[in-house]
Amino acid sequence: MKKRFLSSLLAMTMVVASITACGSAAEQAPAAEVQTETQTEAAPAAEPAQAEAPAAEETASDEPVTLKWALWDVSSTVYYQPLIDAYTAAHPNVTIEMVDLGSTDYSTVLGTQLSGAGSDFDVVTIKDVPGYVSLVNKGVLEPLNDRIAADGVDLSLYNGVTDQVTIDGNLYELPFRSDIWVLFYNKDIFDKAGVAYPTNDMTWEEYDKLARSVTDTTPGAEVYGSHYHTWRSTIQLDGILDGKHTIVDGEYEFTKPYYEMVLNQQKDGVCMDYATLKTQGLHYSAAFAQGNVATMNMGSWFIATLIQKIKDGEYTDCTNWGIVKYPHADGVEAGSTLSTITALAVPTSAPNKDAAWDFVKFVSGAEGAEVMASTGNIPAMTNKTIVDIIASMDGFPTDEASKEALMTSHTYLEMPANDKSSEIETVLNEQHDLIMNEEVSVDDAIAAMNEGVQAVLAQ
Repeated sequence: MKKRFLSSLLAMTMVVASITACGSAAEQAPAAEVQTETQTEAAPAAEPAQAEAPAAEETASDEPVTLKWALWDVSSTVYYQPLIDAYTAAHPNVTIEMVDLGSTDYSTVLGTQLSGAGSDFDVVTIKDVPGYVSLVNKGVLEPLNDRIAADGVDLSLYNGVTDQVTIDGNLYELPFRSDIWVLFYNKDIFDKAGVAYPTNDMTWEEYDKLARSVTDTTPGAEVYGSHYHTWRSTIQLDGILDGKHTIVDGEYEFTKPYYEMVLNQQKDGVCMDYATLKTQGLHYSAAFAQGNVATMNMGSWFIATLIQKIKDGEYTDCTNWGIVKYPHADGVEAGSTLSTITALAVPTSAPNKDAAWDFVKFVSGAEGAEVMASTGNIPAMTNKTIVDIIASMDGFPTDEASKEALMTSHTYLEMPANDKSSEIETVLNEQHDLIMNEEVSVDDAIAAMNEGVQAVLAQ
């Protein structure tokens, strides 16, 4: 039954339409960055009592049960119902009721409801890391460690993400959706220049040389070898991919090589000027669509928009495109990249915890991942089968390198869990803007970051 269901979901028209809905929502940037870059590390909290490991027969009950699932944007999110259909097909005794709390203040509304006496949600969707940290600190989410151990859930399949949302040794959520950062490129520009395409194993130095090799600074006929949107994530976070640093460390010398690389590219006309981008408000999708941008680092959510805009005839100058894995520092494994996640959790007040956990495990596991992939969304858990489903979409590049780019070796959240994320964000954004506008030196800005964030962490 599961195979018949997945086959029906793989109709390409549904796939492209569904990923466009997802991509469009993600592209209301910098909202996408607000969701991901404000994800940060929780202050130490009292360790809650561990949930008692459920017996196998408890989760396998055939008794009728209704699970209430808290989420947002039901009408515009394409994967909710397919996930429910796939699960209930195998568990006909289970009914799942979706409760839409809206997207604007979702985390706040959810926290308020779970903190009240009358909450009866069985499963809750976690929108971002700050919201997750807040719920953990309120003590309203079940720790999942014992259930994960009892059912043999392999956390290594999440490529390190679960480690970054573990708080005081406890994991309270399992991710089911992820967006990864890749390098988009325009094949026509490389073909015209007679330069080989980017590869899935490039150091930042190799990437810089490649971008320069296809740059043309002729006035009126400019070709930019690279493009960086105005988010600080496009530069600052390049330095966390070695696993030695995070963006909440309070020490930011590791960002210096990346700022220097981009500032030199900006000076030499390899990329567009930051001040001009800010003044014009040029969106990254519009920049790539112009057809004179050779490479652009961006999240996988852009794949959906690119496919649909080309299909609709709106983008005509970047139709021959591809993706490769994110560049990396020397000594860092290819496929290390940045990511954002959406996750599921079980509230401490859930009436049906065993059945709720079984649903969470399904959605976040291999079966749920295949359903997610069939709707054009990248699941948090990936394997070759899932990548094959995504790469089979009509409009996805047919070259093997683009398909391979979807496989990651390690993924780093743009911020690990920390409850001072918003204050840290303010300091880092301010200094990023000053650096890129060349109002202060990189060294002075890094000193200001160190001082400002350390002061925040000391509060």
